[in-house]
Amino acid sequence: MSVLKEVCVESLAEALNAVHAGASRIELCENLAVGGTTPSYGTIKKSKETLPVPFMVMIRPRGGDFVYTDDEFDLMKEDIRICKELQAPGVVFGLLTTSGQIDIPRTRELIELARPMQITFHKAIDEATDIPEATRQLKELGVNRILSSGGKPTAMEGAVMLKRMMEIAGKNMHIIVAGKVTNENFEQVKSLVPSGEFHGRRLVGDIAL
Repeated sequence: MSVLKEVCVESLAEALNAVHAGASRIELCENLAVGGTTPSYGTIKKSKETLPVPFMVMIRPRGGDFVYTDDEFDLMKEDIRICKELQAPGVVFGLLTTSGQIDIPRTRELIELARPMQITFHKAIDEATDIPEATRQLKELGVNRILSSGGKPTAMEGAVMLKRMMEIAGKNMHIIVAGKVTNENFEQVKSLVPSGEFHGRRLVGDIAL
């Protein structure tokens, strides 16, 4: 089975370094210290013109939790419109309710707005109160991928849940294995969680500038 390595970056230069080192997809962010926020218009535009591999754009107006105000939700919609205008391959977002459920109405609205771009629901799912049920709901909504460490700090700790999520996802949705997955432990993580997609900051080595 072919394996896809997605590397999260916070600049075009890092993205190019990652591709050169072997990344097969890029997650384009800013402010990775807070888990990633939406990159600039210019970064998205130049990435579309420059990168030889697909890239997913983080849609997140701030760090912190995943319960958003109406103004923040409007910002997310506007950023998705910009990504569509620039013909980005895909977007990454995640929304929860105050009780730790998937925010289904808002998630559905963003999915409908984003199409035909690819949709990844990010690690917000790891803060959901019922991860298997959240996985089922996202599958029904038509999400293409879920990025997760199985509700634990690392993919290795969350391996059992990640495999359960893969069972629920079936063939119609991919589980991207994340959570301290590096170039050094990649083979060990892959043996524990035999997914086709993995994600990390140092998945192809240290690409930071």
